[in-house]
Amino acid sequence: MLTQEHEALKESVREFAREVVAPVIGKFYEQHAFPYEIVRQMGRMGLFGLPFPEDQGGMGGDYFALCLTLEELARIDSSVAITLEAAISLGAMPIYRFGTEEQKAQWLPQLIRGEALAAFGLTEPGFGSDAGGTQTRAVLDGDEWVINGSKAFITNSGTDITALVTVTAVTGTNPDGSKELSTIIVPSGTPGFTVQPGYSKVGWCASDTHELTFSDCRVPASNLLGQRGRGFAQFLRILDEGRIAIAALSVGLAQGCVDESIKYAKERHAFGRPIGAFQAIQFKIADMEMGAHTARLAYYDAAARMLAGEDFKRQAAIAKLHASEVAVNNAREATQIHGGYGFMNEFPVARFWRDSKILEIGEGTSEVQRMIIARDLGL
Repeated sequence: MLTQEHEALKESVREFAREVVAPVIGKFYEQHAFPYEIVRQMGRMGLFGLPFPEDQGGMGGDYFALCLTLEELARIDSSVAITLEAAISLGAMPIYRFGTEEQKAQWLPQLIRGEALAAFGLTEPGFGSDAGGTQTRAVLDGDEWVINGSKAFITNSGTDITALVTVTAVTGTNPDGSKELSTIIVPSGTPGFTVQPGYSKVGWCASDTHELTFSDCRVPASNLLGQRGRGFAQFLRILDEGRIAIAALSVGLAQGCVDESIKYAKERHAFGRPIGAFQAIQFKIADMEMGAHTARLAYYDAAARMLAGEDFKRQAAIAKLHASEVAVNNAREATQIHGGYGFMNEFPVARFWRDSKILEIGEGTSEVQRMIIARDLGL
């Protein structure tokens, strides 16, 4: 049972998504354009500050409130939803969790207001799931870090309002011979930091994604985020939380497929009656609703455990794995229900179909989630 505050938030975001996002997002998607005005409106609504305390300029909500918001946005469009998700859980959250008071004061206010975006530079061109294979290096030279390397598939990294990227880099060698990984803040515009042209993507076409390169990029030593050598542990914590958020986004897409399929099944006629009168269509939609419902329960459970201070790693992996696979299945079935129109970009389900697959890849592939679950079971 949701609280009155959570119900009111869901309704507010649902109205915003339907009335503001839905009428225009198709054009942004087709043009591969970033929806700056929508982002500004989300900032004015306080959505970028949802899980942050009021004394930091936030809304004083919780991570579950963010998840509910992502679900409602993704029922209409995933590009907008992932922009918010990455801005908070990958952008602002590392600074909030691990930053010094000076770093928080410098960066958080503008990030929480949605006036600026931050990105998280983890994935590298040759190392995706194997984050421990990081090749980017940062060497301390006097009172500066000198960074060399590259990052791939980084969301929100090249917009006109991107303020910084937090970068994982090898900063030394641990006593056991393993790589010492740390996280360093690199402000946008820093010499030696280059944002490469945006990718030509299958989906999420109205979100911002770039490869980043660093060539003798120098930042102050004080830009170290958290403790030196704790970068690996820090991004694991961030990714555990982010998987709940991606699960919520996946549920939103899955539910959006149900919404559109019901609407179409009532309008489209074949053989003298609405196609929704045929059991074959009814059963497809019933299965889609079942998938969305169970996936929602999974992310609700993971979020509840997280907020209660309990171990939630396995539940987050389960939620992300199940919800992403449900999203892909629902998108496929919704496209099938729409027939030829499902292959036309003017219909939302075509966008849902293109957007769904990345959910089984980003922030930990389905294979990684199964590995996490199995290891947590003691295997």
